[in-house]
Amino acid sequence: MSDIAETARAVRDTGDASPDGKRPDLARPRSLDWIERLIAFNTVSRESNLGLIETIRDHLTHRGITSTLTYDAGHNKANLFATIPAASGATQGGLVLSGHTDVVPVDGQQWDTDPFVPVVRDGKLFGRGSCDMKGYIGVVLTALPDLLATRLDKPVHFAFSYDEEIGCIGAPSMIAELQERGVRPDGCIVGEPTSMRPIVAHKSINSYRCCVRGHATHSSLTPKGVNAIEYAARLICHIRDIADGLKREGPFDEDFDVPFSTASTGQIQGGIAVNTVPELCEFVFEYRTLPGVDTHKLIERIETYARETLVPEMRKVAPHASIEFTRRSASPSLEASEQDAVTRLVRALTADQAVHKVAYGTEAGLFQRAGIPSVICGPGDIEQAHKPNEFVLLDQIVQCEAFVAKLIRSMALA
Repeated sequence: MSDIAETARAVRDTGDASPDGKRPDLARPRSLDWIERLIAFNTVSRESNLGLIETIRDHLTHRGITSTLTYDAGHNKANLFATIPAASGATQGGLVLSGHTDVVPVDGQQWDTDPFVPVVRDGKLFGRGSCDMKGYIGVVLTALPDLLATRLDKPVHFAFSYDEEIGCIGAPSMIAELQERGVRPDGCIVGEPTSMRPIVAHKSINSYRCCVRGHATHSSLTPKGVNAIEYAARLICHIRDIADGLKREGPFDEDFDVPFSTASTGQIQGGIAVNTVPELCEFVFEYRTLPGVDTHKLIERIETYARETLVPEMRKVAPHASIEFTRRSASPSLEASEQDAVTRLVRALTADQAVHKVAYGTEAGLFQRAGIPSVICGPGDIEQAHKPNEFVLLDQIVQCEAFVAKLIRSMALA
C-alpha cells in the first residue's frame, strides 16, 4: 500500500464517476437493494445474526469467493471473513473493509414505521441499522462485481462481525483466527457512521458489573444488617468522584468532542421491599479513556476503594459481606498514525486533512492492536444511530459508493 495514497489522489481528481464511467444515480443509490435487504434481518444483539451472515456467505460463494465463519460458543452467531485475491492470486496484505452486523434494540422506542421494514422518504432511508451500520456493509457488497472485474494490485478483505454493540465481543475471535492462519492485512477501514469523514482516533470502552453482597434484616433492625444498596451508592459516588477528577484535571485532547476521559454508572438493581435491608445490589458502570490513558489504573482505584474502605466496614457486621467486580467488555482505543498508508489513503480519497476524533468506540482499536493500521470512515451521522426512526441520508450512501469506487480504482494495477 506504499503508493496507494498517491494513486488515490489522482483517482480522486477524476471525479465521482463509478468504474463504468457513469455518475451514481442520485435518486436511487446502487446499493439501496442490498442495504434494504440487510435492514430486514432483525440482528439485535440478543438475536442470531446467522440469517444475514449466511445470506452474505452464499452471495460470495456464488461469485467464487470463499468465506471463513467464526462462531460464538452457542453456534448462534458468526463473524464472516472473505478475501478477494489480487490479480496475481495473492491473498496476503491488502485492505480490510470492516463492519458489524448487529444493531441495538428498539424496545421502548416510538417508531413511525416498522424498524425492520426499510422506508425511503424525503431523501432518507429509515430503518434500524440504516446508519449504524448496514448502509456501509450494503455499499461494500454492491461493489463486489467491480472488485472482481478489477485487476487488483493487492487483495481486498471483507470482515463482518457480531455483537459489536455490546462491547466488541465478536471481532476478537475473528482477528485471532486471522492471526492463526497468518493472514496479515496492510490496513483496515471500519465503516462506522462518520459523515464520510476520516476518524483517526477514538476512546477505549471498559465496562464492569459490580455485585455488592450485604446482610438482610428487618428494616427496624438496620444496625444488624448491611445495606447493599447504600454501599453500592457509596461506590457509585466514588466512581463519580473519579469522573469529576478526570474532567477537572485531565489529561485532555481538544481534538475529541469530549476532550477528557469519562466514567458513569448506567444500570442498577437491588432490594426486595422497603422494610427489608437489602442483601444484594448490582450495578453496571463504564469508563471511556483517551488513547494513552492506563485503563487498568482506573479499575484499580475503584477496586482498591471497595477492598480497603467499604468491605472492612461491611464485615464488621457481616463477615460474609463482599464486593465483586466482573469485566463485561474491554475495547481498546484507536490512535491512527498519519504515516500509515491507510490513513493517507482515506485522507486522499476524501480530500479531508482535518483531525477528527470521537468519544464512541469501534472495532478499529481491536484491528490496530492486532497490528493492522486502521481508520474509521463511513456513511451517516452518529447522531442518528440508536434512536427511534434511525436513518441515513441517501446522499451519504451515494458519497460512500463514490468513495468505494475510487478506492477500487486506487488499488488497480496500472
